[in-house]
Amino acid sequence: MPAMPEPTTSFPERLAARFGDRLARATDALGQVAIDVAPEHLLEVARALRDEFKFEVLIDLCGIDYLGYGEDEWDTKDVSSEGFSRGVEGEGGPGRFAWGDRPKRAMVRRFASVVHLLSVANNERIRIRSFCADDFAPTVPTLVEVWSASNWFEREAFDLFGIVYDGHPDLRRLLTDYGFVGHPFRKDFPLIGNVEVRYDAEKGRVVYEPVSIEPRVLVPRTLRDDSRYLQAKAERPPPQARADQSPSPARVAPPAKTP
Repeated sequence: MPAMPEPTTSFPERLAARFGDRLARATDALGQVAIDVAPEHLLEVARALRDEFKFEVLIDLCGIDYLGYGEDEWDTKDVSSEGFSRGVEGEGGPGRFAWGDRPKRAMVRRFASVVHLLSVANNERIRIRSFCADDFAPTVPTLVEVWSASNWFEREAFDLFGIVYDGHPDLRRLLTDYGFVGHPFRKDFPLIGNVEVRYDAEKGRVVYEPVSIEPRVLVPRTLRDDSRYLQAKAERPPPQARADQSPSPARVAPPAKTP
């Protein structure tokens, strides 16, 4: 008798069987496989994914700031006689507080580094997320020795989020100017910035000055179905009726023939 085929297992199950407790989490949602890996196991898992699972291409690497994650200050649910409110509650989410009043509650794993990989050989993709253990000095190992393409991606994440990639060969800012203070993609970074930059004709150079504008919050506009437009759409005749009602084009007499 022919040998019975081995039972097939899903990709997340194969990952869990291979790495065991090195994976904090493995999910498959909407066709996207995602795993959570602690920083101390990141390099080991990354090498295995490249050598054993044939994930030879690093597509993207970015940082994430989970400050205020799941919190919302925009009031878009309550309705009154004047319609939905576009006001803000003024509490909860970042962006609506002064620097001295920023959230100071203990954040559990605020920063994370996320990597997207592609296996051309197996036609599979995977997302790796690694949470930084320290919120004040977020650090994860560099992946340059595994995928050299991560070099400038890690520099960008360091520049914008302040995530330090330990072992990176040249970890410098990539997008912001020399002497830039702070990391602009952090949720507690002031939206108006810290300094203003202008060219001083008398000094013949660019000067940095304190910000002169007042902090403000851009309230997002919420678009909803408006009954006026729905009624107008319902009263609009169908396309065929509109075509029948449209005036026929004017006829132009042909030019007279010359003898």
